[in-house]
Amino acid sequence: MTQTDDSGSLPISAVLITRDAEYHLELVLRALGVCSEIVVLDSGSTDRTREIADAHGAVWHEHPFDGYGPQKRRAVGLAANDWILSIDADEVLDDEGVTALAAIDWSRADPRDCWTIRRRPFIGDREIRHGHWVPDDVVRIFNRRSHNVSDVAIHESVHPTGPVHRLGGSLLHYSYLDLAELFRTDYFRLKAEVFRARGQRAGGAVLAARCGAAFVNSYVIRRGFLDGAAGVVVALAAAAHSVVGLALASTDQTGSSSRA
Repeated sequence: MTQTDDSGSLPISAVLITRDAEYHLELVLRALGVCSEIVVLDSGSTDRTREIADAHGAVWHEHPFDGYGPQKRRAVGLAANDWILSIDADEVLDDEGVTALAAIDWSRADPRDCWTIRRRPFIGDREIRHGHWVPDDVVRIFNRRSHNVSDVAIHESVHPTGPVHRLGGSLLHYSYLDLAELFRTDYFRLKAEVFRARGQRAGGAVLAARCGAAFVNSYVIRRGFLDGAAGVVVALAAAAHSVVGLALASTDQTGSSSRA
C-alpha cells in the first residue's frame, strides 16, 4: 500500500533547477502534482518561470548558477523530504511514470534503493529513436541520505550506492526546440573548464580521431541514419561535443595551440 501524507501526496520532493525555463515548465510541473513538494532553484530567470512555478505551488529559491552538479546538489539540500525525484525543466514524467511512482510503498522503501527511468529524447515534437542518445536510462529517484548528484559542472549524474530498480514509464525529454539548438556554446565552454581543471589537452590528430569516432558511433554503429536528416545532425553534434571543449582547453585566448 502506498504511503501518502495528509494531503494524499507522496512523501517525495521533486527537485529541479531553472533559468528561463518557461517553454516546457507548465507540462513538467503539472506531472509532478503527485509529489508532496516541488522545489525550484532558479539562477536568474527573466521570463515567466517564477509565475508558472508559483501557480503550481512550488517552493522557490534563487542562487547564481555554479555548474549543473553543484546547483542540483544545492537544490536537493533545500528539499523537505529525503526521497528525491530529480528532474530537469525540459523533462515531462508521463502518465505511466506517475502511476509507477504512486505504486511504490514508500513506507517500506529502503533508503539505499534508487530507481532509474527511461528518458526519451525529442527535438521539437519529433522523438529521436536511434543514435548515441538511445537508450538512456537515468537514476532520478533516490534518498539523499544514501545518494546525491555528482559534484561536477557538466554531465552530472546520481551514482548508486545500493540496489537499483527500474521505474515504469518514461521521462519525455524535450531536449531542443530545433536542430540548431544542438550546438550550444555554453556546454562547450563548461566542458573546456573541466578539461582545463584536469590539465587535459590534445593536438589536431587526436581531436580529429575523436571527432570521427563520435560521428561513426552515433550515425553508423548506433544506427542514427534511421532518424534521417535529424540523425545526421545528432551525430554531428556528438562529434562537436567530443572535441570543441577539449580544443578550447588546448588553446590559449588568442586561439593558438598550447601544445608543441
